[in-house]
Parts: sequence; C-alpha cells; structure tokens
Amino acid sequence: MRLIVDTDTAGDDVFSLMIALTRPGVSVEAITIAHGNVGFAQHAENALATLEACGRGGEVPVYLGAARPLSRTPLAASYVFGADGMSDSGFPRAAQRPAPGEAADQIVRRIMAEPGEITLLAQAPLTNLALAVMMEPRIAQACRHLWIMGGTDNGVGNVTPAAEYNLYVDPEAAKIVLGAGFDVSIVTWTETLRDGLLTLDQLGELAALETPRSRFFMAVNRASLAFAQKTQGLGGSLHPDALTCALALDEALILDAEMCAVDVETKGELTRGYLSVSHPILPDAELADPDLPGKPPNARVIKSADRAGFFAAMKAALV
Repeated sequence: MRLIVDTDTAGDDVFSLMIALTRPGVSVEAITIAHGNVGFAQHAENALATLEACGRGGEVPVYLGAARPLSRTPLAASYVFGADGMSDSGFPRAAQRPAPGEAADQIVRRIMAEPGEITLLAQAPLTNLALAVMMEPRIAQACRHLWIMGGTDNGVGNVTPAAEYNLYVDPEAAKIVLGAGFDVSIVTWTETLRDGLLTLDQLGELAALETPRSRFFMAVNRASLAFAQKTQGLGGSLHPDALTCALALDEALILDAEMCAVDVETKGELTRGYLSVSHPILPDAELADPDLPGKPPNARVIKSADRAGFFAAMKAALV
C-alpha cells in the first residue's frame, strides 16, 4: 500500500504513524501537517521525531499545510496531550526538517501523477484535504481510497455531545471532503470507544517489550492515558488514529461495516461538526418529510473491529 498521512501529530497520531512506518509492504510516501491538537509548528516536530524513533529519519518528506481552519478560529487539545502533544516528554529536535512545498499541493500532485495508486489516511481536521479538493476536484476519483478518523455514529462526541474533535474544528472542510466523491471509509469516535481502547494490562505488555519504540510509545502516551482515566473513567487509553491506520492496512480486522449516507452540520448552534449517519431504523426521507432530500450512501462507516488484532498491530509496531 502507498500512503499519504494527513495529521495533526500528537498523542495517538504518533502511534498511527508508527504502525504505518514499520509495516512491511507499506510505503509512506509523504506526511502532511494540519492545524489541530497543539501548536501547528509542533505537529511537524512531532512527526519528524516519530520518523526518527522508527528509524526512518530523512526517508519520508513532511510537508506543512493549513495552519488554521477554512473559516474558524483554531482550537487545540493540549489538555489531552500536553503542551507539546507528546506528554511534555522533551524529545530532542530531529535532524530532518520539513520539506519545501505545501501540503495540499503535494496531495494533488502525488495523487494526480499516479491515479488509483495512493491511499489517503486523514487523522486531523480535514482542511488540507478540502484545499486539495478545491484546487483539483478530480483527486476524489484519482485517490485509491480515503480513510477518515472523525465524527460520531449516532453517539456522543468528545468536544460536545454532538461532535468529535476533527469535524468540530473545521466542519466546513469536512463537508467539502465528504461531498467530493471519494471512495471513503470512516472510523468514528463511537467505534473508537467500542474497539479502540488499549487496556492497562495491554499497555503493561507493551511497556514490557523494553524496546526503544515501546519506550517512546509509553512516554508519548502518558498524558492521554491520564486524561482517559481521570476524565473519561476508562481503564486504559483510547487510540482512534492508530485503530484507523490498523484497519486501513489490514481490512481483515474489520468485523462489520455499513454503507451510509453521511453529511456534516456546519450551521447548528448546538450541533456544529455533527456527523449525520444514516441508520436502518429511520424511515425513508420522503416518508418522514417530503421536503427532506433523499441522499444515497456515500461512505463506508466501520461498525466493529477486531480488538485483539488491533492490539497485535500496535505491538508489532513497537518490537
């Protein structure tokens, strides 16, 4: 698989990159940086540190992209990941520096140069992808597949009751991307709560590996683990981006999925960033309200995943 990863690198974004960078048969062609979890420039530093931790320093270009949403004020989540997004671990500055070029340009150039070859893994607010679509709408058909970590599936969010962070931060960008015509799969926050938890016992098993990568993982994961235990009352840490990457690289880990009609709310006062996902118990739109537009399915929504298989994928990345 040939992969471009679009990321606001902090916490679990790091672990998603680690899975991709260490998986045999996967070529990470580029990493593109979006605004999001912590300071924009820090996202690039974290991606570069992750490349170095995986023994890939200097091999994969890292491109800076959108430093803010299309029309909103940037919103960070350092309360989850620490000020540097890495549990304030103080990792040294990587030797590799960001490559010249802009993220959206690189996404367009690489996908259009080889249609049907490149898979996109989007684990940040979708601003870079929206800019790429506006620049060249044909990338939606030229992209092999788009994987999105974001939104909820008729469940509670992690910023508001209605919305998950990546879609809340830039709902306008998400609406553009989901309406562009990509062949797309979505791993939601709802699915993460179901199958993206690494338990304390599993984290202990990863710590016991005592490899440089496992020590890097444990250091980066400290803040989000503490947040999950204190704020969310969980016996472990949640890994939405790593889960999405594991499923993208091995679809045998998908236990259940459904083609759904999805869209994003951009105007609601209480529902900004809400991902509307169709559900089989709902009546057809023309029956419920003739003024509601009927929409065909436009995304595969992951409903269930192999939790043991996900843990095995994470462990393999840390050996």
